[in-house]
Amino acid sequence: MPLSHARRSALSEQVIAALRHQIASGEWPVGSRIPTEPELVEQLGVARNTVREAVRALAHNGLLDIRQGSGTYVVATSELAGVMHRRFADADPRHIAELRSTLESAAAKLAAERRTEKDLKQLDALLLRREEAWESGDAEAFVTADSTFHLAVVAASHNDVMSAMYADLGEVLRDWLRDDVGGELTPETYMEHTRLVDAIRAGDAETAAREAAGYPLACRPGRFSSPSGG
Repeated sequence: MPLSHARRSALSEQVIAALRHQIASGEWPVGSRIPTEPELVEQLGVARNTVREAVRALAHNGLLDIRQGSGTYVVATSELAGVMHRRFADADPRHIAELRSTLESAAAKLAAERRTEKDLKQLDALLLRREEAWESGDAEAFVTADSTFHLAVVAASHNDVMSAMYADLGEVLRDWLRDDVGGELTPETYMEHTRLVDAIRAGDAETAAREAAGYPLACRPGRFSSPSGG
């Protein structure tokens, strides 16, 4: 919808909101390249300078990364996610693992107490997708499937604040997992998640918490000093 009839300041805000919606809705997923400046000008019906200003604003807020000669890419789904990605990009991997372990353990415990039949169907479907991605040997597909599965576990806690925080940390956690996998799927990097889903289904909060706590700390031999989990 053309936005050219608004005042300049309001117009800029509308363009920023339109681009942010494309990102937040998943229309432009993390890692994807957004349309070129001329394409955005045509789509939005605004001047080139307005598009450029909006893109720069979202890059400043951490949602976009402008790469000279390559294009502009989505790096986060919200301003908070962008801040977290920048803040924790160079963090000690062990600390990222410990943070993920803490969040997922608490979420899995709540999921076992609060999950719905819809949640269980979603977890079953995502668990299958994760296993299929592993069998395919595609490391990036596995990272995406694994991250989506763990996000669904947190969502099953029905704690909106916890789910939002985990989602905002998502790209940091994907980077951590991507580095752990190392671009190659090997038996040492596979972690069975069936016991976690079974515990959530059975309403066994303590087992669910224990299973979830171990997974993020189970890494390739030598990655950390004391790998654990199944």
